[in-house]
Amino acid sequence: MTEAIPYGTSETRAGDDGPVHVLHFVLHLPHPVVRVWAAVATPEGLPQWLAAADLLEPQLDGAVRLRWLNAEESVEGAVVSGRVTAWDREAVAEYTVGTHGRIRFHMEPAPADSLATVLRFTNEFSGPDGRRLDNLAGWHQHFEYLSDALDGRPADWSVWTPERFEQLRAEYAARS
Repeated sequence: MTEAIPYGTSETRAGDDGPVHVLHFVLHLPHPVVRVWAAVATPEGLPQWLAAADLLEPQLDGAVRLRWLNAEESVEGAVVSGRVTAWDREAVAEYTVGTHGRIRFHMEPAPADSLATVLRFTNEFSGPDGRRLDNLAGWHQHFEYLSDALDGRPADWSVWTPERFEQLRAEYAARS
């Protein structure tokens, strides 16, 4: 991995159906916005680091179906459907899907370097605190894959193992 991914942060508030967690990551990526957009908002880019976009209608209220490639389809949350809840080409892509909740990617050129991108990521979902830790670790690991994919090294899902995820989860638990 060429770029160190900074730790994400989280906040929790009371919701109608239990705790609502909001995760935040801010990534400084040495790639132009158009390249980062292609990775987070196209069916060709998403499988290189996150999930197969079996369906992605690139417009507000479009349908989306994501299939995580590091999990068996029988695992809860491995295949989720939902809607595109925000869409502003090369700026904002937001998907609200099943158990993963609201997943928002906001991109802008880095202030000091127009060939770099600041990616602000938010994930909002309901669930127990253990799920908050799982999602922090999972997104962190996927952002490591994103960095590699942007550098021309897409994830090889056939060799994925849970060790890195477990290490990250333990680190996030220790930081809580």
